[in-house]
Amino acid sequence: MGIDNESDVTADLQIGPTSLGAVRLYVAAGDTEIPMDFTPEEAEEIAEELRVAAAAARKVKPKRRS
Repeated sequence: MGIDNESDVTADLQIGPTSLGAVRLYVAAGDTEIPMDFTPEEAEEIAEELRVAAAAARKVKPKRRS
């Protein structure tokens, strides 16, 4: 599966600070739970990557399904 492939899999995403000063991204899908901790600086880099991807996605003209 690649980043540009559709999937029927659904997941929940939670984002918040930890008691140790990290930023946690917590992904849960079915029986799988993935906690990912980042420094505040890493979290800001991820946020910037999300902003850049969102800007690029706005420029895409979706293909119509037949």
